[in-house]
Amino acid sequence: MAGTVKCLGYKAFGLQILSEFALPELPRTDHPGRIGSLSVVEGRLAERWEAIPKITPNLGIAAHEVMFMVKGTAIFSIQNGSTITVSPAAGADPDSIRLFILGSCMGVVLMQKGILALHGSSLVLDNKAYALVGRSGAGKSTLASYLMDQGHLLVSDDVIPVLVHNGHPLAVPGYPQQKLWQQSLDYLGMNSSAYRPLFQRETKFAVPVHDRFQSEPLPLAGIFELSVVQDGPVAVEAISGLDRLHTLYNHTYQKALVDPMGVREWHFGLLASFVNRLPMYRLTRPEQGFSAPQQTEKIMETIMPKVKEMNL
Repeated sequence: MAGTVKCLGYKAFGLQILSEFALPELPRTDHPGRIGSLSVVEGRLAERWEAIPKITPNLGIAAHEVMFMVKGTAIFSIQNGSTITVSPAAGADPDSIRLFILGSCMGVVLMQKGILALHGSSLVLDNKAYALVGRSGAGKSTLASYLMDQGHLLVSDDVIPVLVHNGHPLAVPGYPQQKLWQQSLDYLGMNSSAYRPLFQRETKFAVPVHDRFQSEPLPLAGIFELSVVQDGPVAVEAISGLDRLHTLYNHTYQKALVDPMGVREWHFGLLASFVNRLPMYRLTRPEQGFSAPQQTEKIMETIMPKVKEMNL
């Protein structure tokens, strides 16, 4: 476990991460991060967990700390956007611990640092970053993987950090790995035996994408919200008015923590600072079948109208 692992330097989400836990999914680095640094350490948290005010039986929040407990895995503490402390349960699987460090914990870290995190996938299209957001099962990762097969690079999967400067959003890279369901691998003609199952999710797999990864931040040029209907063609429509603000809020990573952490005013102000500068679209697909090629065509026609004109 962590006690036998020396502290190593990694990079992800714009951070330099110094970790006592091995994080093999992440690129190594000894250089400062664009957003800052983060320490991941092992510690005893039982007493602190008992003392912290509880929002739910498994979630506690204090002034500068968020704690949560995953039974059979660990107690996690995230403090000041700078330190993640992990208290592993006896016999806990390291894969499970890493899932929470790189997912839920990172979402809290970014929020504590005042960085917006969107829940979805971000890719390089026409030399700019575009985000694919949507409810679970909408097909974000499947479409992202298909786009990567067409030569587009991945910026981030699952957690998309967004830096906003003078109203201009910038998509920050996550790390070079996708999480894909068995059905997605089947659609894409990928053999699941080549990939490692995620802990306790035997039908969801970790897919490394080192050779198809965008390692530097890019301007965030637009958002596509994926939506599923029972039947009908693949279609795209612009999102306008207050629906734009709602779309950003609805797809904020761990939005349920915005109020308990007392950051609603910051969150609303940040979204409002760039919402009218960012094109947003709703991309609808039928529930059944594999429609990633048609979705890709609609996306490219939308962001590069000349493509549509050339095909007429």
